[in-house]
Amino acid sequence: MSVLPAAAAAGASISPVALFLQADIVVKTVMIGLLAASIWTWSIIIGHVLRMRRLGGANERFEQDFWKAEDIDTYYTAHRASELPSARVFLAGVQEWRRSTKGPAVDRTGTRARLASIMGSAADAEMDRLSDKLNILATTGAVAPFVGLFGTVWGIMRAFTDIAAQENSSLAVVAPGIAEALFATALGLFAAIPAVIAYNRLTHGLNRLEARLHRFADAFHATLSRELEAE
Repeated sequence: MSVLPAAAAAGASISPVALFLQADIVVKTVMIGLLAASIWTWSIIIGHVLRMRRLGGANERFEQDFWKAEDIDTYYTAHRASELPSARVFLAGVQEWRRSTKGPAVDRTGTRARLASIMGSAADAEMDRLSDKLNILATTGAVAPFVGLFGTVWGIMRAFTDIAAQENSSLAVVAPGIAEALFATALGLFAAIPAVIAYNRLTHGLNRLEARLHRFADAFHATLSRELEAE
């Protein structure tokens, strides 16, 4: 008798689909949860990367055009509906400037303090908006390995139960349960590793953008301060 059909059957029995179908309901639930977490993680990663690339170029062009603009009021009117982070910091600064300087007597010290506070808050609000859902990546990276480990422990317990029930400790009896258990661990790592790497990289990019926003806010604040001194 040829051993090739038996080898082929053994190879098919340890395919991911076969391992899932052979697992009990607890391990299946763990596997489905980890796969769902992985899909959700990748959707967040891809969406965030595309958004940051789009915003990065547009934000840089906005700042370059702003420093070339000759009239702040005209530039404000043209960009008052913009959703770019730098634009929102700029809009918040102009709005506070108008409120603080519309009276006959201008409190220069108070105006400077309010401008710094308002633009700093606008920059922080933009970072909160852009960092939305990144906490999901951190949670997935921290929790997924332990969820996979739970599936592994449960699968190994089931394998030992089968040994006791069949009174047979041969590899043929033990291997399927252990394979299912280890597959759960692999799925946990499959979900966790990209989440951790992406969280670190995306957080680094957000930190750079935050520093850029605050530099823009400081430079615009200095411009408005010079306008106060000229009045």
